[in-house]
Amino acid sequence: MVLVRQEIGDVLRDFRLQKGRTLRQVAGDASVALGYLSEVERGQKEASSEILAAVADALDTPLSVIMSEVSDRLAVIEGLSVPLSGHVPDTVPAELVSGYRSELLAQR
Repeated sequence: MVLVRQEIGDVLRDFRLQKGRTLRQVAGDASVALGYLSEVERGQKEASSEILAAVADALDTPLSVIMSEVSDRLAVIEGLSVPLSGHVPDTVPAELVSGYRSELLAQR
């Protein structure tokens, strides 16, 4: 089973480490208890949207970027070949259209 809180925690930790920040620094800047943020990063606690926004702000990273990364990772776990976030197709795939085309022609 996929745990969203685990992916959120992993992404928060990855962003924090990429920024060269310690857990203590981010917790302080976000006004979040150090132990609580540690549990969030380890996927042991669910973070509220307010906590996520405060941590994103402390990391100087838009919350949408963090959640997009979470979404992309979930897509990979779910076996989707291409992460969906930020990728809206310009056209409908041919395999989806082919079935409808024959139905439409039959209705004429």
